[in-house]
Amino acid sequence: MNYKIRSIRADEWAAARELRLVALKDPVAHLAFFETYDEALAKPDSFYQERAVGAAEGAETAQQVIAEGPDGQWVGTATVLLEEPGTVDWAGLAVERKQGHIVAVFVRPEVRGIGLTEVLFDAALEWAWGRGVERVRLIVHEDNERARRFYGKVGFVPTGVIVPLAGNPDEREVEMAVERP
Repeated sequence: MNYKIRSIRADEWAAARELRLVALKDPVAHLAFFETYDEALAKPDSFYQERAVGAAEGAETAQQVIAEGPDGQWVGTATVLLEEPGTVDWAGLAVERKQGHIVAVFVRPEVRGIGLTEVLFDAALEWAWGRGVERVRLIVHEDNERARRFYGKVGFVPTGVIVPLAGNPDEREVEMAVERP
């Protein structure tokens, strides 16, 4: 595997935007992401610039890790957010302990199945463990079987927490987590 795994730099917002737009065209994007391609496309550059600064190398509350191909093209990404005890997460759930939350996972279809996603997750987990978190979690749509299988393969297990989707009570997401080794 000839890919470089690293944190993004703040000035790489345009590449982060481009990969996000590619991700939102994936056939399961409606299960994996909370926005559509058109919504993301309509956001101003300043949105992506701020997002990159907040998750770039050296940021303390989030980190976006990318896989860069031999030609410099970004082929995969995962972002880990830090959540502090005593706060409330995006779904309105209480955060009881310091934890990481992996979001925005995507690997281009042409490089799936070669172990790249596992390496991205290793880097995201290493960053989170280095910040003293007790566990790392993620939320996955109950119908996103491909993602659920992968997360189980890399050690994440269902916690029993169910998150109903706003606007559609018939659809749910499940929390999966891995404890600090």
